[in-house]
Amino acid sequence: MLGLALIYLLAAIIAVPVAKRLGLGSVLGYILAGLIIGPSMLSLVGEQTDVMHFAEFGVVMMLFLIGLELHPARLWRLRKSILGLGGLQVILTAAAIFVLSFWSLSLSWQAALALSLMLALSSTAIVIQTLEEKGWIKQEAGQNAFSVLLFQDIAVIPMLALLPLLAVNPDAADAGSHESLISNMAIWAQALIVVGVIGSIILAGRYISAPIFRYIAETRMREIFTLFALFLVIGISFLMQAIGLSAALGTFLAGVVLAESEFRHELEINIEPFKGLLLGLFFITVGAQIDLSLLVKEWAFVLICVVALISIKAVILFGLSLLFKLTSGSRLLFALALAQGGEFAFVLQSATRELDILTESQNQLVTLVVILSMVSAPLLLSLYARLAAHEKTQKRDYDAPEEIQPSKNVIIAGYGRFGQVVGRLLSAQGYEVTVLDHSPSQVDLLRRFGRKVFYGDAGRPDLLEAAGANQAQLLVIAIDDPFKSLAIVDIAKQHFPNLKLAVRAIDRRHAYQLISKNVAVFNRETFDSAINVAVDALKLLGNSEDEAKRAGEIFRAHDIESLYELQQMWGNDQSYGVAVKQRTEDLAQVLAEDKKARSGLKTCQDPENQSQ
Repeated sequence: MLGLALIYLLAAIIAVPVAKRLGLGSVLGYILAGLIIGPSMLSLVGEQTDVMHFAEFGVVMMLFLIGLELHPARLWRLRKSILGLGGLQVILTAAAIFVLSFWSLSLSWQAALALSLMLALSSTAIVIQTLEEKGWIKQEAGQNAFSVLLFQDIAVIPMLALLPLLAVNPDAADAGSHESLISNMAIWAQALIVVGVIGSIILAGRYISAPIFRYIAETRMREIFTLFALFLVIGISFLMQAIGLSAALGTFLAGVVLAESEFRHELEINIEPFKGLLLGLFFITVGAQIDLSLLVKEWAFVLICVVALISIKAVILFGLSLLFKLTSGSRLLFALALAQGGEFAFVLQSATRELDILTESQNQLVTLVVILSMVSAPLLLSLYARLAAHEKTQKRDYDAPEEIQPSKNVIIAGYGRFGQVVGRLLSAQGYEVTVLDHSPSQVDLLRRFGRKVFYGDAGRPDLLEAAGANQAQLLVIAIDDPFKSLAIVDIAKQHFPNLKLAVRAIDRRHAYQLISKNVAVFNRETFDSAINVAVDALKLLGNSEDEAKRAGEIFRAHDIESLYELQQMWGNDQSYGVAVKQRTEDLAQVLAEDKKARSGLKTCQDPENQSQ
């Protein structure tokens, strides 16, 4: 066992850096490592089935971490792309492959349908990993690709339920059905238990997890937190499989529920290394399953099938990108990102083997086609990068903690236009300032102008600590991403409770969220400048300077007061709308009364009126 682990690790250490230097990405590096040590080449490892079952848990962990990044509100905003874009992609792709395999390959309708379901799916692991490496995951194409992948992962469940109905031999269907703890119960009872388990996960995530996390955090033993994080993921996976559902779907749901937890970032930090290790192992096992002898024997047919699969999926995806009005720069990336087979095809294929829907030779060809299409995914995305004039660069490492100069006064997270103004003023007043920025291009630019800026993620407690968070007086959060800003607030409050916070609020909603987290000092980035323009506009309209400034001061005070009052109603659209209308009317009345009072005061002070 130790020898096998040594082989896997050594292969990855050699192949992955070489692949990244060649611009191929880490995913293709792992796959090439698996091919080299697999039965087709050096035969250092044998059958990969058991290892792949273990390695597939990396996909489960990845979906848990994706869920942690998706607040329920954000998931709701993606509902159209998940159901519409994802649903149409699966239906249209499966239909096209069914027609092609039924008429051109002369397969039975059962075999053609099973094959079409397998090949309609794309690789969640490869696509998400590659898009994250290249920085495209938060772009429009990346977000829509994620929505489609999420729908596909959910669709695996009904697909698995459908496959036994396609078995020609009833005995095979009985043998292929997977037993769960509730499979012998009545349908209504199974549905009730499934709903109950999902509801329990949601309730536990919202109301029970926080006290447990706090109790574990108070022990100040990081390994216990890591153990609990692993226990959480494995426990939910086991529970979902026990009731016949997808482990990946269950952990994704748990991640979404915990997305608003104050311990979300702690969970990410503890799970991330295990996810990366298991995903790497998964890609190695995929590479080891490539049968070079079959590829040499049937190379023409396999090549035609791979090209046909990628072409069909890319054309359908590009058409859907037009239908759903993706921007022109996103369409090609969206189409190429998902134009491959996926790891869940192997899950469905395992069921087809047990049900005798496809012959063994057909299954081997399908495995080879899916794997080669998966291998092509990083290559297609690298090709897109060149076509889009994005030069491939190695991801730069953050500055090491020991390289960061700590501050005893102020730490600034984010040094764009907003952060620079704050930093210049504080530095001019003699305060010691340490700056962390997560943009390598921004850091390089500022360093060329002589500014001391460190490349680092302020959302990492170790880098905050290195910047002096334990002894500094103030942390200024000046980044323009509201989700990241809130994450840094949570981390600072949890790890450095004595550190004062001053936060850049992006908009009113962000301000409401900061209020809910008891952040006392924040400012909306456009608020003051907008008031200044409004004051100048009043002067241009004939108002005196004193009148314009007074109106601006009243408006500012009233709006800040409204901000705190309306925050309590945020989320209740009806009550919020009524309150906004009332506050607007109140503001108009206050301004009118002030103008009337000042007009009366001016009349009383007029010398001509006094002489009369």
